[in-house]
Amino acid sequence: MSPNAISKYGEAPSAGVLPPEEVIFGHSAVMHCVRQKVNKVIGTGVPVLLEGESGTGKELMARWIHTKSPWKSERFVKMNCAAIPGTLLESELFGFEKGAFTGALHRKPGRVELAQGGTLFLDEIAEIDRGLQAKLLQFLQDGRFTRIGDQEEQLVDTHVICATNKNLEEEIDAGRFRNDLFYRINVVRIRLPMLRERREDIPLLAEYLRKLYTKQFGLEREPASSDILSYWQSCNWPGSMRELSNSVARYVLMGPDAAMATDDPQKRAATTPIRSGSRGAVSLKQIAREAIVEMERNLILEALRVNHWNRRRAAEALKISYRALIYKIRDAGIEARKTTNRTPRMGTNPLAAD
Repeated sequence: MSPNAISKYGEAPSAGVLPPEEVIFGHSAVMHCVRQKVNKVIGTGVPVLLEGESGTGKELMARWIHTKSPWKSERFVKMNCAAIPGTLLESELFGFEKGAFTGALHRKPGRVELAQGGTLFLDEIAEIDRGLQAKLLQFLQDGRFTRIGDQEEQLVDTHVICATNKNLEEEIDAGRFRNDLFYRINVVRIRLPMLRERREDIPLLAEYLRKLYTKQFGLEREPASSDILSYWQSCNWPGSMRELSNSVARYVLMGPDAAMATDDPQKRAATTPIRSGSRGAVSLKQIAREAIVEMERNLILEALRVNHWNRRRAAEALKISYRALIYKIRDAGIEARKTTNRTPRMGTNPLAAD
């Protein structure tokens, strides 16, 4: 859950503005494991590597670690390595002296220097080019660095937390990341889960966001109904916390119907009407259940089509057992459809259509 997603909508929050600990960690088993790991490293000063997809809350976790550490009275300094062009990254990281290059009209301290006594958070560290990686490695080894245009070394004591949404082992194999730098930052490694891996936390997160947005927008909006919460818990959330934040913001601004609006094809079925044959009013829970069944059926059909109807390969692609796939195929009626709608090999296989 990024600070952007839980503080001022669309803008970064001021330093130190964090949700309650209960909201950050929730009640899910996977976040309980994260909490246990984090509690063990607070106060040790060892480098921490946070891994996770975009929107899983790496910056929020780094800020929380800082506020609980012995360095909490000093600065939390963030540098997004992906947002700064490679040619400027070194000067932003280590600073420069007056006259070091055209336009350097005065001395400028870098993020490393600003983090003296506090925490330096290097977000998207995999985006640093290899040349600068060597200089960063040297700083992490002994705390020393040199400003651009200066000959004198500076000494800084700061707690370093790094984050990435990439697999660093794969980056090393591809020659884009130094293995010695990886070993230096990979003292304690913490993976933050996607929202769909901690669905039981969604009601707590959604209620916190609702309160936050009603205050920010100056609107009154009642807590989400059990039907809407069920819908939110049924969603895939590829954008993780950021996407949930957007949905709750729409709920506060425009009401329940807007909260269910989505352009994600994996979730779009949840907002479509019940198929003909249902009569009368139905609950959102029922819609959500039917949507999940329909989504699963479509995913199975696509896996079968891509793998030329080889069910063993399709099961591997879906990461389920062959027996489970056979059961799901029969439960969804796909097997019968394949048998009764067989067509010549040339042309479109009707089983791929839905």
